[in-house]
This record gives sequence, C-alpha cells and structure tokens, in this order.
Amino acid sequence: MKIIRFDELKAVPWKNGLGITRELAVEPAGASMEDFAWRVSIADVDTASPFSVFPGIDRTIVLIEGAGFTMVIDGEREHALTTPCEPFAFPGEAKVDVRLAGGATRDFNLMVRRGVCSATLKVVHGPRTLEHASLAYLVKGYADADGTMLGPGDSAIAPSALALAEHGIAIAVFA
Repeated sequence: MKIIRFDELKAVPWKNGLGITRELAVEPAGASMEDFAWRVSIADVDTASPFSVFPGIDRTIVLIEGAGFTMVIDGEREHALTTPCEPFAFPGEAKVDVRLAGGATRDFNLMVRRGVCSATLKVVHGPRTLEHASLAYLVKGYADADGTMLGPGDSAIAPSALALAEHGIAIAVFA
C-alpha cells in the first residue's frame, strides 16, 4: 500500500495545456498518456476551457469541490456536473466544452483504455469498510487505511482495507 497526500501531488498542464491536473495513479507505473491502461487524476477547472481529447479512452468524472459546470458534449448534448460525488461517464474522443456554474471547481477523473483493461469507480459513504480497491481517494471526513489515517484529499493505493468513518466520503477505483 502507498499513501499519497494531496499536497505532495505535482500540478501539470492538461494534455491540451488549458488547465492543470494532478496524477494520483497510472497503470502500468510510469506509463505515458499514449500507453496507460488506466489513470486517475484530480483536475482543476477555473475557466470555460475545453477538455483534452483522449481517443479510445473511457472517462468517468466526479465533481469533488466547487459549484461545477455544464459539459457540452460534441456540441449536441449537455450534462450538468453540479452535484458533488455523482459520477458521469463519457467517451474520451468526445469534444467537451464547459460553462462554469460558479467559480473554480475540482474533479476526480478515471480514464480507462478501451480494450486493454476494465476499471470501475464507486462513491462510498461511511461508515463502511472497503476491501480490494486499487485506489481510494478521500473526499470528505476521515478513514483508516491499513493503520494509517487519511484526511480529505489523501489517497491510498492498493490498501487491503479502508475503514471509512461516519460521514466520510471516498471515491474507490477497482481495476
């Protein structure tokens, strides 16, 4: 198991250079944007910039901070990502423009390369114990990951068990 504190994450430009993201995990370790099987990151959205395009990638996004935004997908369909901790899946090759609902937001992103692997994302509310998660990100409250305390913004990579405290919220990835 590995613990990652949010303040240890390095902010890097989006693939299209119009925002910043912080990579939590990538499989296989050290994989690039062209050859990852799955990838998890935290993105900051502070302008109405379009999302980066990722052909062949299935994406799931979850609002974790802020008022959110409306996604305009391929100029045709709209989705309001304004409810915290409510996952939304969309194809990475879609052209996505955004309209902010308020100020800056932060979201959790799972990207999975189609045909290479599968991964699922679940939002979990405490009290509850999770087992066999590939990654658990704590959105709210506290959790114990194999004896190490986690606070909001902390992540555990491959914990054998994550005990989520009452009123805690975590996003778990199973890959």
